[in-house]
Amino acid sequence: MSATLPSLYLSHGSPMIALEPGPAGRWMQQLGQAIDRRFGRPRAVLAVSPHTPTRTPLLLAAERHEAVHDFSGFPQALYDLRYDAEGAPDVARRAVSLLQAAEVPAIAVPEGGMDHGIWTVLRHMWPQAEVPVLPMSLVPTWTAGRQWQVGQALAPLRREGVLVVGSGSLTHNLRRAFNRMRGREDTSPDADALAFQQWVQQRVQAGDWDALRDWRERAPTPTSAHPTDEHWLPFFIAAGAAAGEAGNVGRRVHASLDLGLLAMDAYAFGDPESVAALAEENLAPRAELAA
Repeated sequence: MSATLPSLYLSHGSPMIALEPGPAGRWMQQLGQAIDRRFGRPRAVLAVSPHTPTRTPLLLAAERHEAVHDFSGFPQALYDLRYDAEGAPDVARRAVSLLQAAEVPAIAVPEGGMDHGIWTVLRHMWPQAEVPVLPMSLVPTWTAGRQWQVGQALAPLRREGVLVVGSGSLTHNLRRAFNRMRGREDTSPDADALAFQQWVQQRVQAGDWDALRDWRERAPTPTSAHPTDEHWLPFFIAAGAAAGEAGNVGRRVHASLDLGLLAMDAYAFGDPESVAALAEENLAPRAELAA
């Protein structure tokens, strides 16, 4: 049993995952309990989301956080959902210290709130908000390499019981997703999404981090998969958080498509045994986990 938590990249896709979990949400429902069983319940979750974009990284250091419904045009039932969690101001101070030591100009602020990139996934993992949360903003103008450095700076937190999570979407073409939601496109698996999904899995399996960081030039269909960068960039924070330890690997631990277009893949980063334990095929059914 490893004493060091892996880091995770999770695809939240549409806010509707909170109401309609689909394959990805159902896997997340097993994931939280699997983490508790293998590593012990995390001291906190540091979660980075593209839905809180800033010019410099902000750590939201409030004592309590509420779900922020930062979207429009969805069913009222989605706006009625609540997810309130304890904050982690002590972890915020520690994270700022680590980031500033790595020359990342981070700031802790007293504000609270979890955008939907955070609470929609945590609601599946820990439905009763059992784990304190530290939301962290994303700087969408920073390169993949710079995001990697942010993750590297946060790496010591993994040995201190903090789960580092980058929340995004492995592919994120919103215009086409809305077309499919409105019946303007069929929902058969999209070739561009599948190509990007396969390329990422192959590059991670090969440990080809240089190619991944240079994804705009080297990936197939990058513009179709990600017209803008922000939902892909948290991947590099999660991967970077496990990059400094010999023998660590990345592994795809869940793969699915929403609307045939939004790749909902998840990746774990850490020692091989720990990341394998979180793979979908190795998770016990929820009833067994609860036994």
